[in-house]
Parts: sequence; C-alpha cells; structure tokens
Amino acid sequence: MPHKTEFAILRILKVIGGLLLVGGLAACQGANPPPAAINTTPVAPSFIQPIDEQQGTTFAFEPFTGAPGNIADELSNEIGQQAALRGLKLVRRVGADATYRVNGYLAATGQPGKGTVFYVFDIVDRSGRRLKRISGAEETGGSTGDPWTGATSTVLTRIAERSVVEISAWLNR
Repeated sequence: MPHKTEFAILRILKVIGGLLLVGGLAACQGANPPPAAINTTPVAPSFIQPIDEQQGTTFAFEPFTGAPGNIADELSNEIGQQAALRGLKLVRRVGADATYRVNGYLAATGQPGKGTVFYVFDIVDRSGRRLKRISGAEETGGSTGDPWTGATSTVLTRIAERSVVEISAWLNR
C-alpha cells in the first residue's frame, strides 16, 4: 500500500503538470495586434451594385436602435417629411435596394425639469462601410420616470430636420 508521502508527491506532480500545461497553452496564444490608427480622411463611397440612374441616389433608414416603438415611428415619419422637403429619396420597404443605408441609434436621459435625447445616424454604403456619421443631442423639457416622455413631437422634428440637412449637405458636397 502506498504511503501518505507518496500520495502527497503524486498530488504535487499533478498540480505542477497542470500548471505546465496551462502555461504552455497560454504561451501558444498570440498577442493581439495593436489597434490601427483612426482614419479621419473622408472615404469615397463604394458600391457593390451599379446605381439605377433612373432611380437616382436613395436612402433606406434601418429600424432605430434604442428608442421605444412609438418614438421610433414618429421620428421615422418626421424624417420622411423632412427628406421630401429637401428632395432626398427614401426607400421605405424593408430590405429594399438603396444607394445608402442609414443606421440610427437613440438614447434618452432625464430628470425632472431637464432631459436629453442623443442620436447617431451612420450612413453606410452597400458593403456596410460607414461613410458619414451624424450625431447630436436635443434638450427636452424633462420627465418624471421614463426619459422618453420628454421626446415630444417638437424634439423629434428638430432631430429629423438637423439629420436630413446634414445628409443633404454631405450628399451635395
């Protein structure tokens, strides 16, 4: 029968072997490459498919991330109205072909007497590469509880106006 000392030695050897195995596996892991520098020069649009010249340049807004459905729907309607006023062509069918897609992200913060709706719209080409970012914040009248209650029609109209003006300016640069 093995002695207590032999069991202790076997345990120690198992622990050392496990540590060596873990250390060996860790050494096999390559270091992450350093982050690449941020490119601040504007990127020219690229297209996977040719643009339909009769249709012209079109934009498709993807469903907004972060906003409740009623707010997202109202903002979408406001953007549609502002785009029509400025001659931008929006494609409203889900998954429809468009020259550019616009991904929207919204967030709201609030307290009694003061609140803010933050927005970011990324214009991407057909390959998904971001070409332009539009961002901003709109002050609201505040809220009690849910910060989205301060996102009135007036606030959403201002977000839509500013965003569509920036899209139009970028398109006509």
